[in-house]
Amino acid sequence: MEEDIDCRKINGTFLRSHNYVTEADIISTVEFNHTGDLLATGDKGGRVVIFQREQESKSSPHHRGEYNVYSTFQSHEPEFDYLKSLEIEEKINKIRWLPQQNAAHFLLSTNDKTIKLWKISERDKRAEGYNLKEEDGRLRDPSTVTALRVPVLMPMELMVEASPRRIFSNAHTYHINSISVNSDAETYMSADDLRINLWNLEITDRSFNIVDIKPANMEELTEVITAAEFHPNHCNTFVYSSSKGTVRLCDMRAAALCDHHSKLFEEPEDPSNRSFFSEIISSISDVKFSHSGRYMMTRDYLSIKVWDLNMENRPIETYQVHEYLRSKLCSLYENDCIFDKFECAWNGSDSVIMTGSYNNFFRMFDRGTRRDVTLEASRENSKPRAVLKPRRVCAGGSKRKKDEISVDSLDFNRKILHTAWHPAENIIAVAATNNLYIFQDKIN
Repeated sequence: MEEDIDCRKINGTFLRSHNYVTEADIISTVEFNHTGDLLATGDKGGRVVIFQREQESKSSPHHRGEYNVYSTFQSHEPEFDYLKSLEIEEKINKIRWLPQQNAAHFLLSTNDKTIKLWKISERDKRAEGYNLKEEDGRLRDPSTVTALRVPVLMPMELMVEASPRRIFSNAHTYHINSISVNSDAETYMSADDLRINLWNLEITDRSFNIVDIKPANMEELTEVITAAEFHPNHCNTFVYSSSKGTVRLCDMRAAALCDHHSKLFEEPEDPSNRSFFSEIISSISDVKFSHSGRYMMTRDYLSIKVWDLNMENRPIETYQVHEYLRSKLCSLYENDCIFDKFECAWNGSDSVIMTGSYNNFFRMFDRGTRRDVTLEASRENSKPRAVLKPRRVCAGGSKRKKDEISVDSLDFNRKILHTAWHPAENIIAVAATNNLYIFQDKIN
């Protein structure tokens, strides 16, 4: 991301028409496809909205980059587990695109229990001239058919259809927190709090359990799985993170059940920072491999760490996301914000990383120059082509400058948990509660 780390223009903003926030409208996941031409969002109401990037035209070459709604469909409905007397909410936890093989697009979406494979396809022709039915669909009396007609394909208005091709269910006792498509494009894994399952995309009635950390006695449970991801290039390798702040790398060639990890990534805790909240804030909320596959990034409550896969004992880079909140952990614990799960994203060249924060702030860190910037996604900044100005937070007690905002005036209900970065260009998608903001680099 060259020198323009602090100058980003709004490319598009998708705001709900009402000012109040309904629970169902809150965006729960954001994901670009492999080309970046499609962007999918899922919300707590079980809906998936797909945005498509406009193609560049000769008359307006600078208009490429605008994203417009392409398709909207209901992916999951609320269900009830009668055996356990539990409601299964429709909220979309994760969306993952499959590599494109033909004209259609495929994506996986999951709620707490059920994963679905969706096909997104276009139809711009329809058959006309049937022998046994009228054009409006009514059946004709066969005795009135005197000549054989060959149906012909006629142009029609473009229709985008979303159809469920596979439903993968009944494999998770606990809530699914991650899905990840393998680089072999044939298998994927799903992770819940205690187990990780490996699926074949063609087979819905069985999966293989590859990690199981459930103890024989649940009273001995000390950690849970928080996220899992396949390596982008090696189909046998995956990682999963835990609530204890560790990441385990497993190799499926070593054993069918990967309970014994190949590598354990863990940073020794600084005794001077030990507190009542240490275990909570060290829990990893997201883990992401770099596009090159050489590094991985982990996000805990206060920081982002970049690890070299060849060095397990400590991260090669640590970035403080909102260190000014360390003094506020007690109140964050009381309002449950300390349990928020922030995601993180790499840019296409793995040189810049991004994650969200409170007050609708999101942070970017340039790994080469070690520069960082805080930007805000808000309605006030949502005019087209508006340039975002860097924001600064003033820690309590110090004198506040003109452009700084006091840590005491941060709004913890406005938070950015879900972010995504275009795989090749400097275009980012940021979900702020029920609004989606799309930003791109400044175009001169």
